[in-house]
Amino acid sequence: MPIQEIIDAKTAAGLVRRGDRIMLPSFLTVGSAPNLIDALVETGTGDLHIICIATDFADRGIGKLVTNKQVRSTQTSHIGTNPSTQEQYTSGDLEIEFIPQGTLIERIRAAGSGLGGILTPVGIGTDIEKGKEIQEVDGERYFLEKPIFADFTFIRAHKADKFGNLIYSKTARNANPVMAMAAKITIAEVDEIVEPGELDPEHIITPGIFVNYLVLHKE
Repeated sequence: MPIQEIIDAKTAAGLVRRGDRIMLPSFLTVGSAPNLIDALVETGTGDLHIICIATDFADRGIGKLVTNKQVRSTQTSHIGTNPSTQEQYTSGDLEIEFIPQGTLIERIRAAGSGLGGILTPVGIGTDIEKGKEIQEVDGERYFLEKPIFADFTFIRAHKADKFGNLIYSKTARNANPVMAMAAKITIAEVDEIVEPGELDPEHIITPGIFVNYLVLHKE
């Protein structure tokens, strides 16, 4: 396994291009990569499509990108804590595909696992059926939901070794392991980088094969 390249947050954010799709694992900032998000805000790169559980707060986490009007569209489950997201959605400046959280995560997992999609009954019998492909299995109706991919994922982990193997801290684990698998380029912001062999293999959640770059977190 190769040693992963260690870069700073500014360099990492500079890899993102206008119109890119970015996965940002976070729920109300828990599990977010603050240095990487701040660096992306500083670049001003816009027309982004953000894939996330929630758009956090107007002045924290993912919400900083929304407030700075760098986000064109998002696939998300929750916008209730971010007035900026709500205002831009209402005005038509921000496109939102609302996806139930379980369905969102499973569509991302499908992308990372090489699956063609998932079948889910969530929303069957409601207005959500409009425009959806429906399949029947053993007499039950399901939506076929397609995988969700991204160009980049900004991961937040506690520790990494130089191979890119990652360990998370408590609930900051949330969507990070799943999203790490579903992007062309995964960049992990970590508190500590250790030598290969120093991490307990039983504690590694994301194997380094899914990680392209490491960024050391700075307060």
